[in-house]
Amino acid sequence: MKLARIFLIVIFMFSLTGCLWWDGPSGPSTPEALYMRGQEEYQEGDYDDAIELFQRLAEEYPLSEYAIPAELGVADSYFSDKDYISAEANYSDFMEFHPTSENLPYVMCQIGLCHYRQMLGIDRDQTEAHMAEKSFEKLISRFPSSKFSFLAEKRLKECRRKLGEHEFYVGQFYFNIEQYRAALGRFQTIEEKYAHLGMDYKVAYFIREAKKRLAEEEKKIKTTD
Repeated sequence: MKLARIFLIVIFMFSLTGCLWWDGPSGPSTPEALYMRGQEEYQEGDYDDAIELFQRLAEEYPLSEYAIPAELGVADSYFSDKDYISAEANYSDFMEFHPTSENLPYVMCQIGLCHYRQMLGIDRDQTEAHMAEKSFEKLISRFPSSKFSFLAEKRLKECRRKLGEHEFYVGQFYFNIEQYRAALGRFQTIEEKYAHLGMDYKVAYFIREAKKRLAEEEKKIKTTD
């Protein structure tokens, strides 16, 4: 009976002071411990848990040396989980709050990749391709010697090819329905903005053909007048 009372007292005391010894399922609440746990969860693909740990660290210990890596950890976790909208928002926040960080080239590259990963087919809206293009251009312009700029250059070329192919797709559609002026505008846009991406020959052909058809139409109009 006496032992049972002692056991109950110990349980009661633990319930009152447990938070001093242990901090729940996340383990010890030191910045380093939280960061290491977050990294472990990230490496195991448990991105929701990683985000929770990184966010907790950044909020509870904003002056810790682990706070900035934790902020990146949140964005990276969203990115790896293919939640590119949330990832882009967190990377953008990082840029806003840490404008002189040495991690800026990486963050800018990741923002571009968030848009790049959301690009649609050439027959769909190209907003994300345009956003990716602008993001990569900004990175290359600001940090031309960064290793992330070299990656951005490759992705930028792919974005421009996608945009050029979209213009060609639309131009060919207009050409096929005999809207030659609209078609010509699309083909000339490719010639001006997306040259040397593998479309030059076919674009030049359709520009000639569109101009030829327009000239024939104008000739018919003058004849009927």
